[in-house]
Amino acid sequence: MTLLKRLLLGLVGLAVLLTPMPVLAQANQYPPPLSFSNAELRGRDFRGWEIQAAEFSNANLSEADFTGADARGAIFSASVARATNFHGVNFSTGMLDMTDFSRADLSDAILVDTIMLRSTFADVDITGADFSGALLDRAQVRDLCAIASGTNPVTGVETRESLGCR
Repeated sequence: MTLLKRLLLGLVGLAVLLTPMPVLAQANQYPPPLSFSNAELRGRDFRGWEIQAAEFSNANLSEADFTGADARGAIFSASVARATNFHGVNFSTGMLDMTDFSRADLSDAILVDTIMLRSTFADVDITGADFSGALLDRAQVRDLCAIASGTNPVTGVETRESLGCR
């Protein structure tokens, strides 16, 4: 083989090595987010589930049990979660806006940097919940401060402090 052919083959080989190639393994590395939008999930058991970035928009979650679930980045927009157990759930960076949490158990929940605007919290248990950086309406904060108590066992933040209560 001539020197010129070797040089050309070497350049072609180098070009192939330097050409960006899609990595197929990455496409299958993470499963697509779960979607439970518009679902009837009354009384369902989600205890301990890994539901990061899952979507529960417009879902009926009444009386469901999410105890200890990892729901970081999950979306619960415009859902009904009456009498639902969210004890110890990590909702960090999630969207829980326009959701009805009446009679729900949010004790020891981590709600850091969540969006909770226009949600309802009638007769809710927030003992030990951490709302640090959460977006809440002024009226929501006032109502939650009236019942806030405890310290979150994971973050060590007092509920009243996380809400900015006086």
